[in-house]
Amino acid sequence: MAEFQLYCMAQSGNAYRVALMLNLIDADWEPVWVDFFAKGEQRSAEYRAKVNEMGEVPALVHGGRSLSQSGVILTYLAERTGKFLPQGDDQRYEALRWIIFDNQKINGFLGPYRFLKNFAKTPDPGGMAFLLARINGNLPIINKRLENQTFLLGDQPTIADISMCGYMYYPAEEFGFDIAKDHPAIGAWLKRMQALPRWGHPYDLMPGHPLAK
Repeated sequence: MAEFQLYCMAQSGNAYRVALMLNLIDADWEPVWVDFFAKGEQRSAEYRAKVNEMGEVPALVHGGRSLSQSGVILTYLAERTGKFLPQGDDQRYEALRWIIFDNQKINGFLGPYRFLKNFAKTPDPGGMAFLLARINGNLPIINKRLENQTFLLGDQPTIADISMCGYMYYPAEEFGFDIAKDHPAIGAWLKRMQALPRWGHPYDLMPGHPLAK
């Protein structure tokens, strides 16, 4: 058995953050597929009792410890290995600031929008319009940030970058717009992240793609 077990599915950008981190740090890890769409496995009593009481992915099992929420898991892995770790109090607070902004305002909107567009049986046009408006208002903030520096916190990538790219490598057709093309500084940053050793695409790192019809 691998040292780390990641409960995940290929369609989850939240899980991808953790899968990418594990790969980038060259951890001994294995994905454990959660049948989110057909069975809603993450909401089962067994999953809640044994893996994550919140009924969500990702969840990372490391020995006798089970961790959930991607920001917590990224921090745990960075502190444990010293890799992609913000340096000093100023960077630590800055990383937390961008991770929270990402979860609330970037991937926190990209994820639900993509879910409604691709996986919901009856997507609500009003809800999608709301999410798209927020996406279009918030992505320029990240683009402007990256116009003047290589990564979110400076010259080196940190867990803030790994968090922020969570949904951005999924195909443009799944969104109906091209983030990298529409926001050139984000596009250049995504290429820099992709050039990191052991980078992998979400559909390659995690099981469950394509979905069974």
